[in-house]
Amino acid sequence: MELTLEAVALFALKLVHEQDGGSPILRDDPVMVGYDREVFGLLVRQADLAAILVKVDECVGQALVAVGGIDTVLGRELQRLAASVQNIDQLDELPAPLATLKDYLKDIQ
Repeated sequence: MELTLEAVALFALKLVHEQDGGSPILRDDPVMVGYDREVFGLLVRQADLAAILVKVDECVGQALVAVGGIDTVLGRELQRLAASVQNIDQLDELPAPLATLKDYLKDIQ
């Protein structure tokens, strides 16, 4: 699950920080500090769902601004998918909605 969490953060932050013709954002980019596999791995091992959801929400919030907010088609869908992640109650419920969010972010970035 750590890889999926990192991928969600990476694809969301790519929307925010990557520009056409610019250097791509990679996993070891400074913008990924606090959103890398080791950070998410620690949170998963601690079963700290609240902290995981905060980190995901931070990245999605930035991506939402980058796509023009919730008044756009991309923004509404991103908001809907992010809400499905935020509405889970147990860590074991996270993989499915998280994977859907990751796939959407990958598709639109």
